[in-house]
Amino acid sequence: MPDSLIGTRKESSLHNALKFRYAGIAGETEKSVGDYVCDGLTEDGEIIEVQTGSFGPLRQKARELAALGPVRIIHPIIINKYIETLDETGQPIRKRKSPRKGSEWDLFKNLLYAPELAKARGVCIELALIDVLERRKEDGKGSWRRKGASISGRELAGWHSSVSLGSAKDYHRFLPFTSKEEFTTRDLAKKAQISTNLAGKTLYVLTKIGIVERTGKKGNSFLYKIRKNNRKGLKRKGM
Repeated sequence: MPDSLIGTRKESSLHNALKFRYAGIAGETEKSVGDYVCDGLTEDGEIIEVQTGSFGPLRQKARELAALGPVRIIHPIIINKYIETLDETGQPIRKRKSPRKGSEWDLFKNLLYAPELAKARGVCIELALIDVLERRKEDGKGSWRRKGASISGRELAGWHSSVSLGSAKDYHRFLPFTSKEEFTTRDLAKKAQISTNLAGKTLYVLTKIGIVERTGKKGNSFLYKIRKNNRKGLKRKGM
């Protein structure tokens, strides 16, 4: 399972840590708002939803909640993952750091399923750039990729920063090109140092929200260009 897809019941420790962090000391968690139960509600009335996996399940919920108050969707991006392996009795036997490093670009693996949320009025997507400790138990019940070890939980192990994406124009941070340049998926992958597959997902989302547009083809590849009058400064903050 990709590092950014971390939303399961077994991983409630990480979910809860983010939920309480963003709701704040004076806020509430598991709060009823309209027809929904939300992860949190801040003292100022901002609705908090922690979404660790695909944004698909939030397509309707987030837009309906936005009619009742501002919504902030917290999406954790795992920068570093530390893996602690436990024996069958639950005792730790070794610990290591995963060689894979996450990045802000991992967002598009999940936003792909609900790109319209990037431009929904009253909805802000916030990337929480974090480190995670993942505990694995050698019980023979897990994936063959983990040699039978099952994931017993994930918890917040470190905080880097956060990136606030409050409108479609904030997504210009993901376009390392000038407004006059034409580029392909491969061009984006090379400049951003990401896979061609992820670059394709990124451009799909950015096209859907009106940040880029197709202008033609170069060989078998589509050409893209930043749409005019769409530039705006990005927002970044730490917590």
